[in-house]
Amino acid sequence: MSSAAQAAAQLENTFGLQGVELRFGLSQDELFHEAIAHDRGRVEPDGPEDVQKAFPTVLGVDGPLVFYSDPTCTGRPVQDTFCVNRDSVTDAVWWKSGFAKFDPEKFDALLPRVIEHLNAQDRHLYVTDVFCGWDTQFAEPYRFVGEYATHAYFCNIMFPKNVRDDSDRADAGWTLINVPSFECDPERDGTISKRGVIIDIEKRVGLVLGKADYCGVNKKTMFTIMNYVLPAKGQLSMHCSANVGARGDTAILFGLSGTGKTTLSADPDRELIGDDEHVWTDRGISNFEDGCYAKLIDLDKKAEPVIAAAMSMKGTMIENVPALPGKAIEATDPQEFDLTDGTITENTRFAYPLSANPNVREGASGPHPETIVLLTADAFGVLPPVSILDTNETMYHFVMGFTSKLAGTEVGVTEPEPSFSSCFGAAFMSQKASVYAELLAKRMADNETRCILLNTGWSGGPYGKGERMSLKATRALLNAALDGEFDGAELQVEPTLGVKMPVSCDGVDDEILNPRDTWDDPEAYDEAAAKLRDMFRANYEKQGYADLGITAAM
Repeated sequence: MSSAAQAAAQLENTFGLQGVELRFGLSQDELFHEAIAHDRGRVEPDGPEDVQKAFPTVLGVDGPLVFYSDPTCTGRPVQDTFCVNRDSVTDAVWWKSGFAKFDPEKFDALLPRVIEHLNAQDRHLYVTDVFCGWDTQFAEPYRFVGEYATHAYFCNIMFPKNVRDDSDRADAGWTLINVPSFECDPERDGTISKRGVIIDIEKRVGLVLGKADYCGVNKKTMFTIMNYVLPAKGQLSMHCSANVGARGDTAILFGLSGTGKTTLSADPDRELIGDDEHVWTDRGISNFEDGCYAKLIDLDKKAEPVIAAAMSMKGTMIENVPALPGKAIEATDPQEFDLTDGTITENTRFAYPLSANPNVREGASGPHPETIVLLTADAFGVLPPVSILDTNETMYHFVMGFTSKLAGTEVGVTEPEPSFSSCFGAAFMSQKASVYAELLAKRMADNETRCILLNTGWSGGPYGKGERMSLKATRALLNAALDGEFDGAELQVEPTLGVKMPVSCDGVDDEILNPRDTWDDPEAYDEAAAKLRDMFRANYEKQGYADLGITAAM
């Protein structure tokens, strides 16, 4: 039996999907043309529901595919994301806003209703079989089934294939069924709105329904699943980027979207492992992905030449970058796009294969890390550009996960907001924060790993008054940490926040190392620092971190 026939039989046996044409395992070139010909929906507020959503550039199939999601879903639909609350998972899942309980009875009625909807449609579905993860022992089979060729194309960019034998896919694999044409009825289906992203861990299936066609949903849903599965096996899943230096020194960089994980990990002097999600096993670090999903807004092409060059490469995808005024997308060179244009969204994106990076790590894996970097984008402008953390401070800042939500990374966020996101990815952490914290502490102790807190946010004042940290200074501080220059270095303590700062660093103006020195009004800085400290303390108490054995550091 062919792979396509096996997939069809499995989908019929498991879900009852039948009488639907399955376009299985299409090449990227085939999916490129299918997306342009068939992906239809809404691209403008109050616009028609059946317009073209995918386009070629002047490079045609030899360049990027350009895709426009529904204007109400240019980031993750956080409030519409759920997990089915079955007895087998209810005690282990970290229930929270953005990963709320979904009634099992509602789901058990909804899933066959979705399948019935698909069976009744006179249309086709795209199916692609990939893996989540490069580690042969812990990679999970992932099957995408959906109405949009663009989404299959995206999954083929972002996830590896042929990692290992997949004969267990029917029994142990995960299936994501993405159906933009199915609008939920909240009263009937148990959703909040007409769309929904719902994971059933016990049944190993995810549903993406309605106007939730932002491409990132197709990977973040699977990552949320991995963040449940891997810790249950004693392995640390992490929302981080990772790379390896010439000495074989691995670094992992934790951080939420927009804090610099992708930018800082794309270093021409270091081999890239990956830019978003990894697992730290007994053997070392390995990537979940085979691609990168970078923000494009305000991209500095000189500072980020790898991403800039990849924009003109075959097999890539540009998402929600507006067309140039008076010029058809089909006539536009990818390098002509105005990357400062956020009229559709601040969360413009670019998906490209790891292989587009000229210095990617073979096998997307590396040794145990020497350095952990906790990234934050402090909109208050009071955290130092770099802080040196001991073990207790590392655990504190890891579970606190302070940053600022940047515009566009979530629906409804239009300007930076202070945010605490435990483990620097609470939205995707499907088990409780203490599970990841305990695994991180064990891995660090076993491998004598150092840690820094790197602020890529504002200096000299808060957002709107101060300036964003320069990428040049951030890279210099990061490189110094990776080279061990801060090991045993002279440090000073910021009195309000209690963090330790180096007094100097080659290639960096000493004045910026102490944030108080960058403010015109030192008293205003003191007030802002006290405000941030009190926010940390309030969150520490609210989350009950003391009960988890996390020592307060502020």
